[in-house]
Amino acid sequence: MWAGPDGRGFLPERTRGSVSRALFFPSPGRPLNYAHTSLAIHPAFNTPRNLQDSRRTDGIRHTSATALPESLHPHLIRVMTLEAIRYRSGSLQILNQLLLPHETVFDEIRSVRDGYEAIKSMKVRGAPAIAIVGCLSLAVELRGGAGADDLVSFIRESLCHLTSARPTAVNMGRAARELMEFTENESMEKNTEQLRDSVIGWIEEMLERDVNDNKKIGNYGAQHILSGVPRDSVTILTHCNTGSLATAGYGTALGVVRSLHTLGRLKRLYCTETRPYNQGARLTAYEAVAEGFPATLITDSMAALAMREKGITAVVVGADRVVANGDTANKVGTYQLAIAAKHHGVPFYVAAPSTSCDLSLESGRDIVIEERPAVELTSINGVPVAAPGIDVWNPAFDVTPHQLITGGIITELGVFLPSELQAALTGRLTAL
Repeated sequence: MWAGPDGRGFLPERTRGSVSRALFFPSPGRPLNYAHTSLAIHPAFNTPRNLQDSRRTDGIRHTSATALPESLHPHLIRVMTLEAIRYRSGSLQILNQLLLPHETVFDEIRSVRDGYEAIKSMKVRGAPAIAIVGCLSLAVELRGGAGADDLVSFIRESLCHLTSARPTAVNMGRAARELMEFTENESMEKNTEQLRDSVIGWIEEMLERDVNDNKKIGNYGAQHILSGVPRDSVTILTHCNTGSLATAGYGTALGVVRSLHTLGRLKRLYCTETRPYNQGARLTAYEAVAEGFPATLITDSMAALAMREKGITAVVVGADRVVANGDTANKVGTYQLAIAAKHHGVPFYVAAPSTSCDLSLESGRDIVIEERPAVELTSINGVPVAAPGIDVWNPAFDVTPHQLITGGIITELGVFLPSELQAALTGRLTAL
């Protein structure tokens, strides 16, 4: 979104697909009501050369461009607001992350089927966001009157379908179990329409809970990292994308970075490109530019060298599933980062809400690892880059053994050693 001294701003709008219309908000000189600014910032902050020509070379159309006189062009400034999920009762839009950073498109999610497809195709990704979008897609369909014949069965079948989209991330499965238990209990005392409202209300509360939990994760993580460097600024290395685009807002591992930046203690963020889907290059770099973090992009194969040469204070990553002993499934490439960090004496942290923790599994050996299509590795944006006929192995995740998580596991409850996690999550241990 852009704003000028006339007190108006505009959001880039795509010319095709189900996208949001350009919206206008106050300038930064006047308070923004962030409850109404569920918007995504386009990362190209250079002023358009000619706003009268609304078609940009990046494929974005600024529909309000012709309304702004040429004299305002040098004064355009950025307004900070970045979210991947837009929701109001009965309506859900998601930022299509497959198109970032070159196109900003919000897709309508009108049904559970739409939610499943968005998760499966990775239009939305990140364990917390998967659960939230999946459940919100159900809320949208429920608000439209679905399940009138047998509401409980409709909810159960919908949740089973959503859970099957990407099995490694635990959040969707956990949310499904908790929501189903809530539904069954409520169904004993309420009629169909009362039950419908109760279920929708439960789902909508997930949004607020996730943001609040992420802020706690960010603050706990920042405090823990800074406790070892009481006066200096810190340099963080992260992997994949764990920010506002992967959650309802603020982020997990990137939330820690955000908290450090807010405190004025972030010297630099190094983000890996994260092959083969390039979530680091496309999404984390996008967020870093949007939020004004001092950040540097590196290839995955540069991480060990960066630890040796660039004064990395800590490695902080997210998680798709943390099991009882602390073993952690995360985006493939995390395991090798942990090995390199151990060798270089760099603390290695996992940042994850308790909803990403699965105490039903004893160790990482029990985690089902999703394997993705070969084309994701052999092509980039539809352009073939590999020799035709080559065999491909494309696991989406790897498992980092708990022994390599030397910094701790950062949750909304505090920071714990892997050996302490189970007691912390069951209320038998309180963070210092």
